Amino acid sequence: MAKPDPQKDRNVWVASVRPDGRPHLVPVWFVVADGKWYITTAPGSVKARNLQASAKIALALENGDNPYVVEGEAQAVKPSKEVVRLFKEKYDWNIETDAYYTQTFEVVVRKKV
Repeated sequence: MAKPDPQKDRNVWVASVRPDGRPHLVPVWFVVADGKWYITTAPGSVKARNLQASAKIALALENGDNPYVVEGEAQAVKPSKEVVRLFKEKYDWNIETDAYYTQTFEVVVRKKV
């Protein structure tokens, strides 16, 4: 069985918490740079609103047979040139010119589960 690899895996499941305490779970594209994980979303999306209200986040790679889960805090950031480059290389997607997914969050990992 292949070992999970955050640099190669295509999607990550993002778990955030709504202001009323209900969980929200959604798959997204992501990159990892210098130990921090980056996701990009629409500013008015449920996950963006959740992360603006509470920075707590959990991320899980897709392969449930070989789990890779991290927990941490997310904050909205302007993506660095390195993060922009990584999204372009991994997905052929320029996050700087996307008109919809304009909010980037940086996740500082506090715990690998």
